[in-house]
Amino acid sequence: MSKASVVIPVSLLMTLGMVVLLVQSDRPRIPQPTAAGTAPTAGAAVEISLFCAASNRGVMEPIRERYERETGRRVAIQYGASQTLLSQLEVAGTADLFLPADDTFLKLARTAGLVSEELSVGTMRCGLVVPRGNPRGIGSVADLLRDDVKVVQANPDAAAVGRLTRDVLTKQGLWDALAAATDGYRTTVNDVANDVQVGAADAGIVYDVVLYGREQLEFVEAEELRGAVSKVGLGVTTSCQQPAAALHFARYITAEDRGLEEYRRQGFVVERGDVWADVPELSVYAGSMLRPAIEETITAFEQREGVRVARSYNGCGILVAQMKSGQHPDAYFACDVEFMKQVSELFGPATEVSQNELVILVPKGNPRQIAGLQDLTQQGLRVGIGHEKQCAMGWITQKTFAETGLTTKIMENVTVQTPTGDMLVNQLRTGSLDAAVAYLSNAAGSADFLDAVQIQGIPCSVATQPWAVLRASKHSHLAARLFGRIQSAESQEIFAAEGFRWQLSAGVESAREASEVPGSVQP
Repeated sequence: MSKASVVIPVSLLMTLGMVVLLVQSDRPRIPQPTAAGTAPTAGAAVEISLFCAASNRGVMEPIRERYERETGRRVAIQYGASQTLLSQLEVAGTADLFLPADDTFLKLARTAGLVSEELSVGTMRCGLVVPRGNPRGIGSVADLLRDDVKVVQANPDAAAVGRLTRDVLTKQGLWDALAAATDGYRTTVNDVANDVQVGAADAGIVYDVVLYGREQLEFVEAEELRGAVSKVGLGVTTSCQQPAAALHFARYITAEDRGLEEYRRQGFVVERGDVWADVPELSVYAGSMLRPAIEETITAFEQREGVRVARSYNGCGILVAQMKSGQHPDAYFACDVEFMKQVSELFGPATEVSQNELVILVPKGNPRQIAGLQDLTQQGLRVGIGHEKQCAMGWITQKTFAETGLTTKIMENVTVQTPTGDMLVNQLRTGSLDAAVAYLSNAAGSADFLDAVQIQGIPCSVATQPWAVLRASKHSHLAARLFGRIQSAESQEIFAAEGFRWQLSAGVESAREASEVPGSVQP
C-alpha cells in the first residue's frame, strides 16, 4: 500500500466515516429558547397552566398551594378525565403541563408530538370502592354482577381508570358481563367515589388514592384487578411558551422533599425524586475531547430548564483521580470505557454513546511522509502523545503501540505527553511537533493546517465514550433529562461534525430507560 493511500486530509477522512462541517457558522445549532422560554427574573409575575387528571386533584391542590406560597408563582389547573384533557390539548394546545392518570396517555401525547420532557411521579392501584364496613360483602369483580349490587364506573372512553379496567378485564373475558351489569358511567373517577359515598351506588371501580380522606369509604382489592396499576407522570407540552417556568413547577411536583411528600402521604407508590432547589446545580465531569460535542447542548439545556450545569473538562485520568479523592459529580461522560470502569462503583449502569478514532496527525502535506505507526520511529522525528496516566487517549495510545510491538522505538521519539489532544494540535500548528497521535475529533476545524493518517487494523485504537449518573446524586432525574438532550437529533449532528461516530440508535427513549433511577419508596 502506498503512503498516499493512507494519508488523507482531515476533512476527507472525517467525511468517509462521518460528516464534518469545518466552517463554524455552518455547524448544526441547538435551538435556543426564546425570551419567553428563559427563566423568569426575581419577583416577576409567572403563571403556568396544568391539565391534570381528576384522580390527582386531592394531592395536587396542597402541592399547588405550597408551591405558590413558597415561590410567589401562580399555577392555573384544569381537572378532568385524561382522554378529555388529551383531546383538548390536541385541539387547543393551551396548557404548559399535562398530567394524566396513566402514562398511556402521555405516550399518546408524545406520539402525537404534544409533549417533550416527561417526569415520573408514581403509581396507583385500581380496585373496588364500597361503603365503610362493606355491607354488601363485595370482594371481587364477580360480586359486582349480583342483582342486589348497584355498580357505577368511570367512562372507559374518557377516564384512565375506566380504560384500564376495560383493558384488564377484556383480557380475562370478564368485561362484557361487567359492562352489562353496570348501572351507570361517570365522567371521572372522583364522580364514581362520590356516588358510592352518597349511597347512589353500592360499589364502583376506582384508584386507591382517590379514597384518601374519605372515611366513609373502603377500598377492596379484587383479585381480577390485582395487576391493574397506573403509572403517573407529567409532560411539558410542545406548545409551552415558557418551558423554564413549566419545568420549575414540574421539578417541584416530583421533588423528594416537596411534591412527592404529599403524593406519598396520600397513598401513591412514588419513585425516588430529586431534592428540591429553586435553581438546581448539576455537576458533570467529561473528558476534554467531548467539550466541543456537548457544550452547546448543555448551554441550551441550562436555559430551557432554568438550571445551572457546572462542567469540568479534563483528561479522564485526572478526572478519575479527583473522583477517587472524594469529588463526585452528578454525571460522568468518560473518554473511554476503561476510565468508567475505574470508578464504576460510584455510578449506575453506563450507556455507550459514541466512538472516537485514534489517528496520526501531521502538518498539511505530510512533509515527513508518515503512513503508519512504523514511520513514527524515524530518526529525529518529534512525536507528541497523550499522557498515559492523565487521559484515556494516552492509555489507548500505549495499548495501540503495544499491539504493534513498537512501543520502545516510538517512545524514543516522543518529546511531549499531554493530558489533552488539543494541546498536541496546538503544538503541531506552531511547528513544535512533526506528528501527534490524537483523536480524530481533535482535528475538527483544522483541515487547513493538518492531515490525518489512519491507524489501520488495530481495533484498540478506537475509544468508546460512556455516560453514567452518580448513584448518590441528589439530581439524578435532572441528569437523565440532560442525557436525553445529548441524545437528541441536533446533538447527534454536532457529534458527527466534531469527528465522533454515534453508537446509540434508539434515541431519546433509550435515554429515558437507561437513566431511570432504580427503586421506589412504599407509602
